[in-house]
Amino acid sequence: MKDSTEEPEAQMPASQLRWVAISLAVLLVLGACSPADEAGGGSIRLYTSVTQETVDAVLEAFAKDHPGVKVGVFRAPTGELTARIAAEQREGGIQADLIWLTDPLSMQQYDADGLLQDYIPAAVEQIPPEFRSARFWGTRLLSMVIVQRAGLSPGATGWADLADPGLARVAIPDPGFAGSALGAMAYLAMADGFGFDFYARMAANGGVQVNSPGDVVTGVAEGRFAAGMTLAFSARAAIDKGSPIEIVWPEPGGIVMYSPIAIFTSAADPSAAERFVDFVLSLEGQEAIAETGWQPVRDDVAWETGGGHIVTPSWPDVFNRQDELLDDYREIFGG
Repeated sequence: MKDSTEEPEAQMPASQLRWVAISLAVLLVLGACSPADEAGGGSIRLYTSVTQETVDAVLEAFAKDHPGVKVGVFRAPTGELTARIAAEQREGGIQADLIWLTDPLSMQQYDADGLLQDYIPAAVEQIPPEFRSARFWGTRLLSMVIVQRAGLSPGATGWADLADPGLARVAIPDPGFAGSALGAMAYLAMADGFGFDFYARMAANGGVQVNSPGDVVTGVAEGRFAAGMTLAFSARAAIDKGSPIEIVWPEPGGIVMYSPIAIFTSAADPSAAERFVDFVLSLEGQEAIAETGWQPVRDDVAWETGGGHIVTPSWPDVFNRQDELLDDYREIFGG
């Protein structure tokens, strides 16, 4: 019961009630259209083998353009990613929306298994045809080149020199371990003038197989090898730290592979995943990649780290023949 001295509650006319209702509705609509939602909200999970610095740079740039999208990341070597995805498939389904890998061969297997979503990125025409497919698209280029001791004389000028008796003790990375080494081996094995005879001559001259492209750089820098085959990125990083080595952009060209990104058909938030792919392939995304030292896949993005002529194998052919190629290689270098 109210105290008798309390003022009675004010009664609002019906017309004012209607205006209050309309005003509340407008405020609700405006609240729903926050800047983050206008840019597109959502939540996505990315599985990747790409270097941490590059992933961080892209995520930072993406967040500025798409503040409403949350991105979770699981980063691991390709082998660990493959094992995780296989385990998730056995346990009920892949938990990632996107996958961003270092080489196209692993991605082609997911495509062959029907795990990748059809999509046409906004910038698809800016990606050279040899660095994309219908369901995955290159983001950056990785070049295999020759690394040799600084001032080596006579030094190498082309791939053929790695099998020359005058250039003793060369190192090559294991194509069964590193995707970049598999790409280089596949190109040379199928190229006119090389083939597995090229690898046999390297072995006969004392060529040594090491684990990774980085191990080649270390071995040449320490003087254990005169020269070897490695990633230009790894060699540049060592040179920047004062390593006594030099890069040779060999004839007929640096052997290039591309680092692809794709969307899983099981993506929980395909719209947000598509926005992420579009951003990575946009000028802003490509510039973020270039700033971390990797060559962007788009040729309209400034990249001044240097380079030369490039060659690349037919990746579908490599995918179809990779077991055969590895078997032939192992007859020469074992493993």
